[in-house]
Amino acid sequence: MPIDRDYLNELASQSEVKVMMVCLGNICRSPMAAAVLHNRAQAISKPRVLVDSSGTGPWHVGEGANPKSIFTWESAGYKYEHVAKQFQSNMFLNQDLLLVMDETNYEDVLKLAPSKNLLKKVMLLREFESRDPNSSLDSLAVPDPYYKELPAYAQVLQMVEKSITGLLSQLSTSQSNS
Repeated sequence: MPIDRDYLNELASQSEVKVMMVCLGNICRSPMAAAVLHNRAQAISKPRVLVDSSGTGPWHVGEGANPKSIFTWESAGYKYEHVAKQFQSNMFLNQDLLLVMDETNYEDVLKLAPSKNLLKKVMLLREFESRDPNSSLDSLAVPDPYYKELPAYAQVLQMVEKSITGLLSQLSTSQSNS
């Protein structure tokens, strides 16, 4: 699941990039990632980043984010409003990037692609995480903190923040090199 650098260069040259974060229920990980990206993207002038999120499952449609997720992102200084929705195949057409939280989300989203040429839009969020090239990463998954205590949410936030930093850096680097 390598990052398609040519596609990122193409996105970076646009005036606007639409990014959808995707997890399972759309109440913990993807809204937290959306909150971080929404706030941090305001620091870059181009491309303008529009953020949304969804879940592959229908269980929480219409609900707000998990209170522990909200507490975690608000404690870190992020402001974001959220109502859960389920990922639909037409979202491929309305979004430029679909950043998923784990391998199961990745497979579930790929199955809904209306055409193969849209698959390049789907990437694991943690593929953008900057890390020491000598360190090993067991998984590119952002673990689901649902049913866990606040430290698990804080761990998710750290992963998300590192990944968002990498994403925005990649878009900026791509932009300056094009």
